[in-house]
Parts: sequence; structure tokens; C-alpha cells
Amino acid sequence: MTVVNRMIAGLGLGVTMTMGAMAVPAIAADTIKVGVLHSLSGTMAISETTLKDTMLFLIDEQNKKGGLLGKQLEAVVVDPASDWPLFAEKARELIAVDGVAAVFGCWTSSSRKSVLPVFKELNSILFYPVQYEGEESEKNVIYTGAAPNQQAIPAVDYLMSEEGGSVKRWVLEATDYVYPRTTNKILEQYLLDKGVAAEDIKINYTPFGFADWQTEVAAIKEFGSAGKKTAVVSTINGDANTPFYKELANQGVSAEDIPVVAFSVGEEELAGLDTTNLVGHLAAWNYFQSVDTPENAAFISEWHKYIKSDTRTTNDPMEAAYLGFNLWVAAVEKAGTTDTDAVLKAIVGLSVPNLTGGTATVLPNHHLTKPVLIGEIQADGQFEIVKQTAEVPGDAWSDVLPEDKGIEADWTDPLTGCGHFDTATQTCGAAPAS
Repeated sequence: MTVVNRMIAGLGLGVTMTMGAMAVPAIAADTIKVGVLHSLSGTMAISETTLKDTMLFLIDEQNKKGGLLGKQLEAVVVDPASDWPLFAEKARELIAVDGVAAVFGCWTSSSRKSVLPVFKELNSILFYPVQYEGEESEKNVIYTGAAPNQQAIPAVDYLMSEEGGSVKRWVLEATDYVYPRTTNKILEQYLLDKGVAAEDIKINYTPFGFADWQTEVAAIKEFGSAGKKTAVVSTINGDANTPFYKELANQGVSAEDIPVVAFSVGEEELAGLDTTNLVGHLAAWNYFQSVDTPENAAFISEWHKYIKSDTRTTNDPMEAAYLGFNLWVAAVEKAGTTDTDAVLKAIVGLSVPNLTGGTATVLPNHHLTKPVLIGEIQADGQFEIVKQTAEVPGDAWSDVLPEDKGIEADWTDPLTGCGHFDTATQTCGAAPAS
């Protein structure tokens, strides 16, 4: 039975009020505390600070509606400062000391990997709001951003198509950490399976905060001069994006010559750039501020009122945070408690409206259904949507990789679920170390 079929079959199951041995009974407090775990300093602050503001906005909106289970919500904000081990320390502090009912946070996969042991040990819930590399399904994590089949692979398919430019040569330009390396492993295999020659794939890694892009951009230009249509697939993260795009403009790399499709560049990152020379470069997300729906218009209006600025943008991770928060609220209301196992039992199969006019549903693998949007950068720093799909179920284990064929995850029952189920052997095993 497929993951989606199991989800549908399981929607009629009741909620079991099972208390985890290590779960924090936040419902007993005067307020229900909510952890916010995002970098407010360091290389990732350019992206994560807005997510902290988003969580405060969502909590404020919920409190105006009367709170949750008759109590007001209280945000507990910490700054792990773009330091991956510090994320684990701060997560432990939020759960064990502050007694939060759930945590909304992390951006990089390195930070998420750092905190996983803490959430397992203390049996709390992390809502993770950013696109990631897949190859993971954890009981204690709800992945509200995109898996590779909801972002990276559709972006490559678009560039391969006639409308996307019929690209034949590929530069995978990346920051050197877990998410880009695993994503590029998947993309390289996908390209090879599509008949792309190995010599037509170039992979390059640079460290976090990398600033001197002159040599790397020159190498991209050289690789693109072989007479085949070339594109850059960018998993550059954090503040390294600003000098990268500036150097593209400095060296005259236009979207007509060598288009760049980015997975970690949205409206927030473009806000500090002169985008005049970047028009036509692309990003693949599940949401853009330019989405024209009543739901999105209302969200943007309320966000601007809260933040007291009509120029603060919205972006995809904000929508993912919005979805995660609303799903948590719905699961707590359904369970009648903030107990971890009861909430995890209640959340599988729940659906909430997204901002693009559809719905996000929690699958048994703890990923969501999401549409895929491809957008072109405009001179005003916004994106013109050039392609949008219907909702795609998030795939935790990519069938592109031979070792993942037939691997599924199902947390319908958090006490007996499995994150790495081999459908061929009908056994639940440990996921490979990443």
C-alpha cells in the first residue's frame, strides 16, 4: 500500500491520548509556551530573522482568536547564532528548562541534524519550515518545507523542457554542507538517468559566508562556453547569495546566457540586491509573494500591519511556518492536549489551507502535500510565476537513488511507526548515516 493510500485509509482513526514518558506537559502551565529556534545573528540571520518575526506574528494572531485550549500562547525565542552545535543546546533549553509544547525552527540541515537527538530524547516536536534534501523521516519532526521531489527535481525538469530553455549542461553550485551535498547527489543521478553525460555536469562547493566569487563565476562562464545551453542549479545558502548574484551581474552573466535557478533565494534575500541585472534568473519554491489569491492577499495585509511596514516581503519559508503553526494548532485542538504523542497521532491526515489556493495535508511520512512554483526574478525583487503544479506529495526517500527504491515511512501511529520501511523485505530498519 502506498504512503498516500495509507494516509487516506488512516483518516478515520481516532486519537489515542498516549502520554510520552519524556513529553513536557505544557498544558498544565498558565500559558502554553512555544519555542522559536532561529538564528538572529551569524551567516544565516539574513534568512532566519524573518522566520522569528513570522512566528511572533502567528502567535499574536492566534492569541487574538482566544489562544489555544483556553490559554494564551507565549513565545520563547532563543538565538543559536548560526552555530550548529548551539542549536542542540538551545533546543534542550527550550524543551527541558522552558517547557515549550513544540518548537518551530532551524533552517540549515546541519542545524536540523544537530537537534534531532534532543527531540528524540525529550520527545518533543520540531516543525521544520525549509526545503531540504530528503533522506529522512523522523517521528519528532514535521517537515513543512519541500522535499527534493517538490522543488529540486521539478526545477531541473523545467529547465530541460523547451519552455525552460532545453538546458543540456549543468553547474551544481553549492554551499558545503548536508543539504546541498545530498541534493546534488540526487540531482546528479537524476541527470545521468536522463541521459546527461558526466562531463556535462560540474559540481562546486564553497563554505558558508563565502564572498569572493570572481573565480567561481568565471569558471561557470567557461563551462558554459562549450556550445551547449548551460544552467546553474544553486543551493548556495545564507548571506553568500548576495556577493554571488553581484558577481554574476559584474561579469555579465544574464539569464538569457546562463540561467540560474535557486532553491534558497527568495524575496527576503533579494531585498538587499539591485535586481536590475538579475531579471529572468529563476527560483523554485512552493510559494511566492506574487501569488494572486485571496488567502495570500489577506496574509500579506495582516503581516504588514503586524510588522508596521508595507515593504517587508513574504517568502516560501514564511508560508511553511504558517502551515506548520496552523497544523499544530489544529492537531492540539483535535487531541485536546499538547502532549507530544497525542499531537503526533492527531496530526497525520490533517489539512489546512495554503496561501496558493489549495491545501496542505500531513502525510504519514510527516511531509506535506505542496504545489511546485517556478518564478522569474523581476526588477522589483519579486517573482513572476512561470509554472505552477497541483499539490505534490512530499517524498522522504527519493526513488532516484537506487538504495531508496521501495523505502517508505509511516508515522500514522507514533508509537509503532517506522521512518525507514523496506517494502521489499517488509522490515523497518535504520536509515543510512548521512
